Amino acid sequence: MNDHEMNSFWKKIVDTINDGLMFIGPEGSILMVNKAFERLTGYTSEQAIGMSCDILGCDACEQTLQTAKESVWCKLFEEGQEDMKKCRCLIKCKDGSFLPVLKNAAILWDENQTVLGVVETLTDISELARLDEKVHILSRQRDRDDDFFGMVGKSPEMQTVFDMIRKASESMAPVIILGESGTGKELVANAIHLCGARKQGPFIQLNCAALNDSVLESELFGHAKGAFTGAYSNRIGRFEAANHGDFFLDEIGDIPLSIQTKLLRVLESGQFERVGDIASIKVDVRIITATNKDLEELIARNQFRQDLLFRINVIPIHLPPLRDRKEDIPLLIDSFIRRLNKKTGKTITGVNHDAMEAFMEYHWPGNIRELKNAMEYSFVTTQGPAIGLDHLPKKIGYPSLVRSLPKENDPIEKRQLIQALKQTKGNQSKAAILLNINRVTVWNRMKKYRIDLKKVLSV
Repeated sequence: MNDHEMNSFWKKIVDTINDGLMFIGPEGSILMVNKAFERLTGYTSEQAIGMSCDILGCDACEQTLQTAKESVWCKLFEEGQEDMKKCRCLIKCKDGSFLPVLKNAAILWDENQTVLGVVETLTDISELARLDEKVHILSRQRDRDDDFFGMVGKSPEMQTVFDMIRKASESMAPVIILGESGTGKELVANAIHLCGARKQGPFIQLNCAALNDSVLESELFGHAKGAFTGAYSNRIGRFEAANHGDFFLDEIGDIPLSIQTKLLRVLESGQFERVGDIASIKVDVRIITATNKDLEELIARNQFRQDLLFRINVIPIHLPPLRDRKEDIPLLIDSFIRRLNKKTGKTITGVNHDAMEAFMEYHWPGNIRELKNAMEYSFVTTQGPAIGLDHLPKKIGYPSLVRSLPKENDPIEKRQLIQALKQTKGNQSKAAILLNINRVTVWNRMKKYRIDLKKVLSV
């Protein structure tokens, strides 16, 4: 086999490798690439050969190239450096998108110990990045044995929400989740993703109220190196990271008007530019938004674009406040007790009657988040086995109200309830069975008629 045949033979072997491969000369120009390199980067061999290797904009090379001595263009060639480097990095493809890769770089020497160049392999780890995100999502679902993707509720209001989540997950249309703070909007967004056809793709989220305008724009769309002070390298935005998946924008009502315009364009065309760049990036992302604000009121005050609302308000899901679904409170409390027992190692069995009554009567302005905080407080203040009124936060726990015994002119349902409580020796569950009502109704009527169970049983 002559040299020409040998070179052709090795070229075929190199082109069968799944990893991208390129050979870079000592001065930094690309001398050879394989087919996998063309597939990964979008550059043909004709386009890449002769170009500087910095066309890939590798973020791991930034420090190497910036701090290199004048005698060498890359720190890899300095004396005393290792002959092989391995790192995880982002490279910039021809279409402007970024690809996460595992890069191996090795110096190639001849028999006289003269540097011939560098051989680099590029392994696509985008699937690994997606799996990392999926592990993050599933880790938050771990140990949850509740009704619906971490959400608890048997009330008609929550069953309607669960039904809407199932329907929304079957569509690719934008979803907006409306509800007060603490009602569980993030859980709803997560459930839509995990139920839908995009569940194998990434689920990316961003709280729009937590960042200033410039940082929010960079987080959404990414930025190019040098776009602003501190932009030392290219950076992927959340939209690009969410490609082929779902992007959850929480507190959408707090997004500034200037960014609303750019967001509207992404929703209309699926394209955007990174901050400081002119190349358009096209993405396939389903948008899920959430807010606790009245967007119509913001529109009237010229603080929110009406055309943007039309775009995001395709499938609205309304989350009820906890005060409108109080029958779910015992279920939520049981769920929190199970989780906190596992977390703290305690063996709390439940809450006593007075504590449950306080929970049922409180108006819960902070909704489920406030209930969760109250349970965590109670786990600190009680040694068990049950949580009592004295173990609750002061604004929830209160002294027992004075109760009165029934009179002849009392409503019949009050007299029937007192009779059932006497007959069952104060067991509300058994009283509910006798009256053919649920236990929550028993508690509600006891509260309504100010029935003191101790006084009832003492007579």
